[in-house]
Amino acid sequence: MSAQTSPAEKGLNPGLMCQESYACSGTDEAIFECDECCSLQCLRCEEELHRQERLRNHERIRLKPGHVPYCDLCKGLSGHLPGVRQRAIVRCQTCKINLCLECQKRTHSGGNKRRHPVTVYNVSNLQESLEAEEMDEETKRKKMTEKVVSFLLVDENEEIQVTNEEDFIRKLDCKPDQHLKVVSIFGNTGDGKSHTLNHTFFYGREVFKTSPTQESCTVGVWAAYDPVHKVAVIDTEGLLGATVNLSQRTRLLLKVLAISDLVIYRTHADRLHNDLFKFLGDASEAYLKHFTKELKATTARCGLDVPLSTLGPAVIIFHETVHTQLLGSDHPSEVPEKLIQDRFRKLGRFPEAFSSIHYKGTRTYNPPTDFSGLRRALEQLLENNTTRSPRHPGVIFKALKALSDRFSGEIPDDQMAHSSFFPDEYFTCSSLCLSCGVGCKKSMNHGKEGVPHEAKSRCRYSHQYDNRVYTCKACYERGEEVSVVPKTSASTDSPWMGLAKYAWSGYVIECPNCGVVYRSRQYWFGNQDPVDTVVRTEIVHVWPGTDGFLKDNNNAAQRLLDGMNFMAQSVSELSLGPTKAVTSWLTDQIAPAYWRPNSQILSCNKCATSFKDNDTKHHCRACGEGFCDSCSSKTRPVPERGWGPAPVRVCDNCYEARNVQLAVTEAQVDDEGGTLIARKVGEAVQNTLGAVVTAIDIPLGLVKDAARPAYWVPDHEILHCHNCRKEFSIKLSKHHCRACGQGFCDECSHDRRAVPSRGWDHPVRVCFNCNKKPAWTSLSVMTGKGPLC
Repeated sequence: MSAQTSPAEKGLNPGLMCQESYACSGTDEAIFECDECCSLQCLRCEEELHRQERLRNHERIRLKPGHVPYCDLCKGLSGHLPGVRQRAIVRCQTCKINLCLECQKRTHSGGNKRRHPVTVYNVSNLQESLEAEEMDEETKRKKMTEKVVSFLLVDENEEIQVTNEEDFIRKLDCKPDQHLKVVSIFGNTGDGKSHTLNHTFFYGREVFKTSPTQESCTVGVWAAYDPVHKVAVIDTEGLLGATVNLSQRTRLLLKVLAISDLVIYRTHADRLHNDLFKFLGDASEAYLKHFTKELKATTARCGLDVPLSTLGPAVIIFHETVHTQLLGSDHPSEVPEKLIQDRFRKLGRFPEAFSSIHYKGTRTYNPPTDFSGLRRALEQLLENNTTRSPRHPGVIFKALKALSDRFSGEIPDDQMAHSSFFPDEYFTCSSLCLSCGVGCKKSMNHGKEGVPHEAKSRCRYSHQYDNRVYTCKACYERGEEVSVVPKTSASTDSPWMGLAKYAWSGYVIECPNCGVVYRSRQYWFGNQDPVDTVVRTEIVHVWPGTDGFLKDNNNAAQRLLDGMNFMAQSVSELSLGPTKAVTSWLTDQIAPAYWRPNSQILSCNKCATSFKDNDTKHHCRACGEGFCDSCSSKTRPVPERGWGPAPVRVCDNCYEARNVQLAVTEAQVDDEGGTLIARKVGEAVQNTLGAVVTAIDIPLGLVKDAARPAYWVPDHEILHCHNCRKEFSIKLSKHHCRACGQGFCDECSHDRRAVPSRGWDHPVRVCFNCNKKPAWTSLSVMTGKGPLC
């Protein structure tokens, strides 16, 4: 930094002597000024001092003719542009500091300091010097903003017009690691918002378009980068001007406000209108209610180094008048900001979200408007980083993108009650409960994050949607909430035995923790309602787009058809008589555990006569072996096997041994008792099975619609596969997914899995998409707390 001083430079500032006395004893003329050392230095002291490692990078300037040093105390905080500090008028020889006029009065006008000797600087040319410096500074700034252009950031439909962070940084024309703040402007259409930004930040250049016509010159949100103040400047669409998509365009303003560090509210009214206070008050309430949570989530989700402040921006109300006095002019004792706060309170609005609210007014007797006061106020607030810190442009884009993704979608203008600038409908989910009509209180697009719908109030029962949910009372008393549904069979029953039990003892209610807790016809009489005994009832909301309430009261007929279809295929493959094949198959399905399966009985256990295809096999109820009719024609009670006191078929050997008690353990009785009910029903079914089996010859399609569960799409409405969109024909069969009820081709529904929430406890046909979802549970699908919602 230092250099040899030429003889011509000596004597330029004869009154300025070295203030360090480090190498020269204070006798040499000052040649340099070091801002960080806060002193004037001669050539020798400057060289000796700044050889030291800790002082080597200090900023020094060579003194010019008529130089006056800066004040060491005030640092230029009295209203000058950034970088332009107050010049000193004296130097205190005792304190060894330079003082401007104000600082001298403040610190040396009383006490002992009043007697300190001072050196007076030559300030005859000080004003000219300052003006020249300011002119040079302004010229430099104008040159920095010559190439700045604005670009459309968000259109009037809330669509972001930059593709990613890199595109945003490229259009701003700033460095990716540059720390920025955001300044935006709001106000009514025609109040000169774009004009204000052009003159405040860009020295009158038309960076943001202005127009003398009646049409609004700003549609959507536009942005530009100010390299002087290092801020992203955002111009917004005027209030009271839009006629199309009014609600969405108003919501867009709050998104811009949320990413801003400083907001200018521009008004050209001679008196401050109530709309200004209502806008800022409603914006504050909406910001705290809807945006602070999302900004915190964005910080966590994006892993941002700079946390997004949940406290809103600072606000400057820029008020330009022509015929009226500025706010507070007629009340000199009260500051304008206090009068503004009083207006907010009178209107019942509380701008708590904003970090501060300032008033800056200017009265324009003759154009042009003076923007210098606004510029100085902005610069002072931009230097304050206590609440809102500068951040990388990528962080600004991520915040805007997160808010746009969260709060988006059409808002019907005719459904909005515009008692507020930012009603809750702009930011909350638009779904309404189909049963009671109450709206969801969650924020918009919450479903993308897997968050279920939630309402503020309880729902009412609707027979159309049957939105009554049962929860197990025993589990509830243990502190758990487990939802249960009435089903045709228990999950432990095989399909046919479950149907047999359903025919005999009615539907069941099964809890995953407690097992089967209720059967509707468990006793011949006196069966109690489950609500009074084993379950609790809750009425829940029905939201559009969810799978609703998956109850299994009505799928028994379809399960029967599925079984019939399976039997028909088996009969066809084995080339057996339908009646005998079905009877044998059904017997095996519902046989007690101690019975020998029909497939293993090839001959009579007593006479050893081989069975032919059409021969009837009989099981002895006592020993469970297979016999021909002649060897098992006798009957007697077999209570030890659970058949009760009524006589049942037994073989000749067991009949002769009727006075001998069978050795049957309690475990065997418990194991067999559950299947005996099914077997009793099965025997009744076998008597009429011949008539039932003839129905196999009737095409199943004729009875499918009568048997389909309520959630299935009717066959006549299914024209093509729900997944691959192939059209169905005679060669391409349609199949129903047991989970969602839509129609699919075989390729798109060949997977098998249990769907307990629909009553299918055993693997059944499901489509490709449903097979990928997590396991269905009664609680998740009925209360809206699971993957299907």
